[in-house]
Amino acid sequence: MRKTLVLGASSNPRRYSYKAVRSLQRKNIPVVAVGLRKGEIKGTEILTGKPFIDQVHTIALYMGKERQVEYYDYILELNPERIIFNPGTDNSELVDMADKQGIEVVTDCTLVMVHSGKF
Repeated sequence: MRKTLVLGASSNPRRYSYKAVRSLQRKNIPVVAVGLRKGEIKGTEILTGKPFIDQVHTIALYMGKERQVEYYDYILELNPERIIFNPGTDNSELVDMADKQGIEVVTDCTLVMVHSGKF
């Protein structure tokens, strides 16, 4: 399965990052949550910092452009096959860096992609 890292995860059920983790869990897609604060989403621990995660297929971004800057190296070092820029996370600088590294860039909504079977 396509291990997915939700970057910008939150334990707040009203946040879209929380809903994305839950959606991936329901579809039995391996998910890792990394956020600014520790917490848990229905059994998935929210990690903090920049933990090494092996074999990440997809990174689903849930942090604004300003916060992404400090994660550029982290994201690129994980060498995912795909980065999903969810609404509100557009960042042409990171898109260019990902393109140069051969990482597929998708501007879409993870929730819609999972529910429609396009994930």
